[in-house]
Amino acid sequence: MDRILYTAMSGAKQGMDRQALVSQNLANVTTAGFRAQLYAARAVPVQGEAPLHTRASTVASSPGSDFSPGPISTTGRPLDVLIEQDGWLAVQADDGTEAYTRRGDLQIDANGVVVVVGRPVVGDNGPIIVPLDSQVVIGSDGTLSAIGPGEGPEAIADVGRVKLVDPGEQTLIRGEDGLFRPPEDEDGEVAVLGQDEDLRLVVGSLEGSNVSAVEAMTAMIDAARHYEMQLSMISTTDENAQRANSLLSLQG
Repeated sequence: MDRILYTAMSGAKQGMDRQALVSQNLANVTTAGFRAQLYAARAVPVQGEAPLHTRASTVASSPGSDFSPGPISTTGRPLDVLIEQDGWLAVQADDGTEAYTRRGDLQIDANGVVVVVGRPVVGDNGPIIVPLDSQVVIGSDGTLSAIGPGEGPEAIADVGRVKLVDPGEQTLIRGEDGLFRPPEDEDGEVAVLGQDEDLRLVVGSLEGSNVSAVEAMTAMIDAARHYEMQLSMISTTDENAQRANSLLSLQG
């Protein structure tokens, strides 16, 4: 009986983990530039001091992210940018390190810092700062130009250039903050990617999330039914064990 319990118990736990992952994907179905998390499960022997070759449990993991492009929408907003090809936008993470995102809905905060969801956009010399109340335009190469309040077009000046990178064949890893970084090297260090001069932006457009709402909802229903099935298996196994104990007690 315990063989079934091991499998059902671990299956129920991984079903809950899968529901959490699918819920996160579903919650970001309208988030610009979001990359869906993938899910995988496999059977592994139960680990312990004594060998249990006849016992197996289910182990789930997120092997990576789905890097397929999302749908493109035209917004007409001058600070919305679409990163062409396989490029990424460099931002400053909460810990001060450089990380990367495909999200392109830029904002200017109260201090004049260009940000994406509150995180400063990295330029040639660190975070990009523009004059307050200025009119800002972005070129296709990522250069930001600003016209101060009350000034004419002849006063336009470059204030910085956003850093665009191309990771190439190496896979970026999603962090707990939702930003992507290259994998750590042998010394545990994360490399900083260099500026790619060939990457271009499309101003006034955004790339949407690559999460399919229909597929995510279907996966959510499937995960819920899978979880209920595992709980039913545990309950049935417990009932069978009680009946077996009852029969043994009668025979004794």
